[in-house]
Amino acid sequence: MEVMDKLTILADAAKYDAACTSSGVTRGGKAGTIGNAGSSGCCHTFTADGRCVSLLKILMTNHCCYDCAYCVNRKSNDVPRAAFTPRELCELTIQFYRRNYIEGLFLSSAVLKDPNFTTERMIEALRLLRIEYHFHGYIHAKAIPGADPGLTHELGLLADRLSVNIELPSEQSLNLLAPDKTKAAILKPMAQIRDRSEQSKQELKLYRHAPKFAPAGQSTQMIVGATPETDHHILHLTEGLYQKYHLKRVFYSAYMPVSDNKLLPAPAGFKPPLLREHRLYQADWLLRFYGFTAREILDEDHPNFDAALDPKSDWALRHPEFFPVEMNRADYEAILRVPGIGVRGAQRIVIARQRGPLTFEGLKRLGIVLKRAQYFITCSGHMLPGLRCSRESVYRHLTGLEQAGLPGESWQQLSLFDQNAG
Repeated sequence: MEVMDKLTILADAAKYDAACTSSGVTRGGKAGTIGNAGSSGCCHTFTADGRCVSLLKILMTNHCCYDCAYCVNRKSNDVPRAAFTPRELCELTIQFYRRNYIEGLFLSSAVLKDPNFTTERMIEALRLLRIEYHFHGYIHAKAIPGADPGLTHELGLLADRLSVNIELPSEQSLNLLAPDKTKAAILKPMAQIRDRSEQSKQELKLYRHAPKFAPAGQSTQMIVGATPETDHHILHLTEGLYQKYHLKRVFYSAYMPVSDNKLLPAPAGFKPPLLREHRLYQADWLLRFYGFTAREILDEDHPNFDAALDPKSDWALRHPEFFPVEMNRADYEAILRVPGIGVRGAQRIVIARQRGPLTFEGLKRLGIVLKRAQYFITCSGHMLPGLRCSRESVYRHLTGLEQAGLPGESWQQLSLFDQNAG
C-alpha cells in the first residue's frame, strides 16, 4: 500500500481522538535540528475541508486486537486497515514539516498484537525522529494501557506530552463495552506518568541537563453519551482525575454512532450530544480556573446541566444568596463567580478599583460585557437602573427565549435576590 493511501486511512481513523492539545512546552530551535515547540501551541496544518489544525494527527496503525463496542477500529469492524512503519511515519512528518503544513506530531495507535509490541513501534518512530532526523518540534504520544512501565518511561522521554484515555465514565460501562480493558490497567500508567513527571522536575532542579520526562504533562479523554452516566458523575470523575493524577486537561468526546451494538444508542435518529460536550467543557473551566468544585456545580438534585444555560449562570440562579456582588469591595474569588466576568475581567476590576470607585460605565471601559453580569452585581451599592426583575425573567433573557419571540413574563419590579420573588 502506498504511503498516501495509508495516510488517508490512518488520519481518518484518528479523527475521533480529541485529546491533542499542543500547548505546555517551549523549546527553541538549535543548529542542526529541525523545528521547535512553542507554549502557545502549534499551527499551520490544514485539513481537506479547510480547517486549520496544529499537528499531524495520525495513528501508527488501525489494526486492533481489542473489540471495544464504541470504537471504529475494533477488530470485528469491517474497515480498511493499514499500518505505518516507523521509517514511513518519520518521512511523512518531516516532509509535512518542511512544507510548513505542521509544527508537530500527535501519535496514537490501535493495539497491534499486544500493548508492548505497539509501544515499541511508537518508540522506534519517535527515536528516529528525535535522533536521526533531529526533529525538535512538539510531539504528543498516546501511552498504551497494559504496556510495560519501562516502555512507557521510554516513550515519555521522547514525547512532550503523554495521554492515556480513560475511555468511559464508569468501570461498569468499561467492563460492558470494552471487555479487553480494565480500569486498573488504564489508571496504572496515569499514576506512573504523574510520579515520573514529578521526579523529572526534581532532577532538573539539581541538574539542568537531566532528561525531561513528558515536560508538557499528561491529558485524557472520555466518551460522552454512549453510556447512561449523568453529568454529575462525569464532573466528579473529572475533578478526581485532576486532583489525583495532576492532569493538564480532560477532554470530552461526544459519542458518534459507529456501531449497531444493542448496548449503544441506536444509530438511526441518534444525534451526537455536542451541546452536552460543550457544557462539560464550560464546567471543566470552572473547575480549573474559577475556584468551583464539582459538588457546587451539580448535585443529586440537579444531576445534569441545563442545555439552555451555561453552567456558571445556572449556578448563579440557583444560589441567589451569594448575590449581588459589590464590584468595589468583593474579593477576586467572588468576582470570578459572577456570570459574564472571566479571569482577565476580574483581574482588571481588582486593579482598576484601586484608583477610585467603579461604575457601570467604568466596567464597560474595562471590557466587561454586562449582558449577563448586570443582573448579579452592584456598583457602590446600586444595581443598574431598571434591571430589578424576577428570576424567571432573567432566566428567559439569559437563555435567549425572549429574543426567540417566545411568550414570557414582562420585566417586573422585583429583585432577583428577593427571596419572595419568582
